[in-house]
Order: sequence, then C-alpha cells, then structure tokens
Amino acid sequence: MDNNKPNGINPLDGRFFYVAHLRTGKLVQGCEESPDEFFRKRGKMRLAWLDYKVADFKAEATGVAKKFGFKESLIKELLKGRDSGYEDLNDELGILMPAITVKGLEVQVNPVIILIKDSLVLTIHGGEIHRFTRFRRYAESYLKKVLHRKLGKDRLSLLLARIIDENNNSNFDHLREIEDQGDEMSKMMLDLKAPRAKLGVEIYKMKHALITYLNALWDTLDVVNSLRYGDAELLTDDPKLLQSFDLLATEINQQISLSEHMSEVLASGLEVLQSIYNNQLQMLNNRMAFAMTYLTILGTAVLVPNTIATVMASTAFEMGPEDKGWYLALIVGSTVLSVVFTYWWIHSQKWFKEATRE
Repeated sequence: MDNNKPNGINPLDGRFFYVAHLRTGKLVQGCEESPDEFFRKRGKMRLAWLDYKVADFKAEATGVAKKFGFKESLIKELLKGRDSGYEDLNDELGILMPAITVKGLEVQVNPVIILIKDSLVLTIHGGEIHRFTRFRRYAESYLKKVLHRKLGKDRLSLLLARIIDENNNSNFDHLREIEDQGDEMSKMMLDLKAPRAKLGVEIYKMKHALITYLNALWDTLDVVNSLRYGDAELLTDDPKLLQSFDLLATEINQQISLSEHMSEVLASGLEVLQSIYNNQLQMLNNRMAFAMTYLTILGTAVLVPNTIATVMASTAFEMGPEDKGWYLALIVGSTVLSVVFTYWWIHSQKWFKEATRE
C-alpha cells in the first residue's frame, strides 16, 4: 500500500477531505468531490475535521459554510476583514487567516477560513494549491493522539492549534524562496557592470515582497493573540493546552524577526547602491573638471595671440611684408608664454589634483 494513501485513500484527490472519529470508536476518512458521504455519518461523529477547497473563495465560501450548518452572519463578519478576522458567537467560532504563496518575487496572500462548531472543525480555502496537503495525509494519526482527552473543548483546541500550525509552516516555507531571491540579488549587486536601473527595480520588488509577507505574518499573529486572550466558549480553559497557542505566537514572532532582518539587509543594499551611484557621479564630475582644466589652457593659448593679432591688424599699425618675421615671432612667443603661464597658475592652484581625485 502507498504510504501517501492511508486506507487506500489519496488525500490529494477531490476538493473535499474529511477525517472523523465515530461514536463507535472507529476512525474514518474520505476524499471526494462532494460531501455526501460525510453528511450520512455526521450524526455519528465525536470529532471531525473537514477541508474544503473552493475555486472562487468569495463566491463559494459562504455557501459552503451554510451547507455545514454555520451561520451566514458569522461568515459575513469574517469576510469584512482584509486578510484576518476573529468572530466568537459562543456556539460558533470563526477565524480568517492569510495563506501565503510565493512565485519569484510575487507574494500572493489568499484567505483561509477556519470554523468551529460542536465537534466539527471546517477549513475553507482557495488558491491554486491544496493548503493542507501534508496534514491531510496524517490527520488520522493526529486524531488518535487527541482522542484521549475527555473534554470536547480540549480536543477541538488541540486540533485547531495543529491546523493553524500547519498553515503557519506553509507560510514560513515561502520565506526561503524570498531568501533565495535575495541571494541572487546580492550577486547582481557585486557585478559593477550590472544595469543599475534594473537592479533598482529588483530591489524594490524584493522590498515589496517582504512588506507583503510581513503584513501577512502580523495578521496571523493578531488571530493567534485573539485565540490566546479571547476566552472563547468553544475552546479549552486548560492552561497547559493554551500554551500551544503561546508557542504558535512565539514562532510567528521569530519569523517576523527574520523578515525584518532581511528588510534591514535590503536597506543596507540600497545604501550600498546609492554609494555606487554617488561614486560613479563623482568620477564623472572629476573627469569633466579635468577636461575643463585643459580646455582653459587651450582657450588661453588661443585667446592671447588672437587678441594680439586683432590689435596688430588695425590700421593704426602700418605693417608690411618686411614685418612678417618679428610678427610671427610675437604670435608664437605670446602663445607659448600664455600656455606656460596658464599651466603654472592652474597647477599652483592645485586644480589638477582636484580634477584627478577619484
């Protein structure tokens, strides 16, 4: 028998999965396209978990919840929240949590609804993938571990904590993908020939991905804190069991710290990038200053003899061919002297050192 198919059932088949403990003491599970088989056994169950994957979350979530006996008002209140929510109606409890998926630098946050009533825990989620694939495979084994608890509240609380933990672990796994993208970006930053415009866009995408991821973690932490301090009637009052929610909050805080650290590293990367830009701009300015220094020398070399030639060409000076020799000597001599003087003066002012400094 395939280890991934407990009791011959592939937990990936169908969009509806359930595992339940019957009052007869038997554990049963099913994975189908419709919950008909579940409804036939509903009255015989002491504890059950249902996982329902919908194609259109907003359009189908309310109908699915009503199908299993939950109040429409509970779902509507939950869906008012953006990515998280907590509603306690005493006999029914509902929470809305974010489910994170990452593709490259695109972070998608899909909602997951968890509803509790009597001995039933119902999860509803959408998206392209099954959210609780791993837990589907081993849900039967986990139910065996919690059935020794006498109180239904204790069993529900342990099962709820395990489902939230499974969702959190799936969220945490995607942080590694963001880290991998950050490593690739570090390689790009080491390449001085990498196009800076492209690098700036990639850093922005990484920063945006981390912000989206962090927001989802904060929403998750809000829900867990509501469970810790909300004192819901359907959940346990046992302090030891409530510690499981404390552990969930601790893990989320650790992931938040890791994400914030990555954000700080990215901020450092932006500073490095800005330094590179500034350095390149300074190098360009230095080259321009160096060019302007030489242009000043050349301009002076042309300006002085040109002025002399203009003056000597005046009608005030009656010059003939016999004056050609000393006239050329004057023009050449003035050019050389002006170049030497200008070069000496610029050098004495340390313009060359300033222009060549990088």
